[in-house]
Amino acid sequence: MTTYLEPRQASPPLPQERGELSRAVITALRSAAVRPDVPQAVVDAAVPYGEDLQLALYVLYELHYQGFADVDDEREWDPALLTLRAALERRFLAALRGDVPLPPTAHDALDGLLIEPAGHDPDSVSHHLQREGELWQLREYAALRSLYHLKEADPHVWVIPRLHGRAKAAMVAVEFDEFGAGRPDEIHARLFADLMGDLGLETVYGHCTDAAPAAALATVNLMSLFGLHRALRGALVGHFAAVEVTSPPSSRRMAAAMRRTGTGPAAARFYDEHVEADAVHEQVVRREVVGGLLASEPGLDADIAFGVGATGLLEVRLAEHLLAKWRAGDSALRSARPAPRTS
Repeated sequence: MTTYLEPRQASPPLPQERGELSRAVITALRSAAVRPDVPQAVVDAAVPYGEDLQLALYVLYELHYQGFADVDDEREWDPALLTLRAALERRFLAALRGDVPLPPTAHDALDGLLIEPAGHDPDSVSHHLQREGELWQLREYAALRSLYHLKEADPHVWVIPRLHGRAKAAMVAVEFDEFGAGRPDEIHARLFADLMGDLGLETVYGHCTDAAPAAALATVNLMSLFGLHRALRGALVGHFAAVEVTSPPSSRRMAAAMRRTGTGPAAARFYDEHVEADAVHEQVVRREVVGGLLASEPGLDADIAFGVGATGLLEVRLAEHLLAKWRAGDSALRSARPAPRTS
């Protein structure tokens, strides 16, 4: 298996703006002397799931991860940027709360995820890719998912200081596996970079940001939103549980898709690893992380259910975008199909 440079060895450049909100953020980050000046009316009029708001949020959140080339690390805690971020978060969160139907309990929400549609689900990306996906579609899917998978599990770490007892111990145990159980070459983000290498994609962190539509940015922003707010710790646990519950069957289909299209061993291995690991993680997360958190803080039941529902809502929106484009024979990316590695 070819070994590539660490994808997060350097910070990426700032992306291209997509509207007034993202322009204000990116302009402010290019110069320490500039502060984002966005009227509240502009924020109120922004489409919550739209390109401009989602990119602005994504850029602001990235200051807490890898940052950007030529942007001072101190801007992570710039009061003006944080004030704007809070306004954008309120807009995003209000839309989610209005659009996510809540089941009676968190356990009901998770139970609903265990029911797989009979046969081939026409609305499932993994079913489509397993059955008839073409190599260029697999490459696009990997490019879009790289916004999260090249920092896989990082957003969920923020919840650890906000848990205690059973929930904390179990969360740390699962995250230990996500980060390679002490082996850097087994870190899941590293495995995804290897997958991208097998697909001939550029593995540099942040390389695919400009190509990612709002529906893809929103799935990553959701984790950052939940992770950065202690008040949303229950929602982050719900998100994490939803991912772990749904991962084994979808990963099995993705591994089959990789093998069917002859992408290479590293591409299939990433998903093989998730079939095996997440089958175990699912039980630990449900019984110990969710169960432990509800035992100590039963008042968070609705928040956990909301996290599950919000995850599903945004994944459905992304799936609808991908499948509509692909079935029309079009690229699902905002720019041209992802260029191959240049080195």
